[in-house]
Amino acid sequence: QVQLVESGGGLVQAGGSLRLSCAASGRTFSRYAMGWFRQAPGKEREFVAAISWMGGSTYYVNSVKGRFTISRDNAKNTVYLQMNSLKPEDTAVYYCAAESRDYGYSTSSRGYSYWGQGTQVTVSS
Repeated sequence: QVQLVESGGGLVQAGGSLRLSCAASGRTFSRYAMGWFRQAPGKEREFVAAISWMGGSTYYVNSVKGRFTISRDNAKNTVYLQMNSLKPEDTAVYYCAAESRDYGYSTSSRGYSYWGQGTQVTVSS
């Protein structure tokens, strides 16, 4: 089992920045690919970014490319999502997710077995 706890959400003005953190405990974190997803009110959960277990491979949804950066520190069992140039349409509950994989990552929510409780990000215009 892997337990995930997100933090770092909040209220920010458009153009501002936030850094989300996802702390993992339980099984060996370094062998898990990690993903960030978000869900806005009335919408389905959406893939945002993913990172392989060694951190050498990342992928982003087009709407956040160039603004968001996913990274991880396996020594700290933590994955991060640095969000810059935030827009009102980025408003959502953000979730981190984990899945044991030897390589790569999934961009589908069905590719992850473990989920955090979510953290709210609100971007005001």
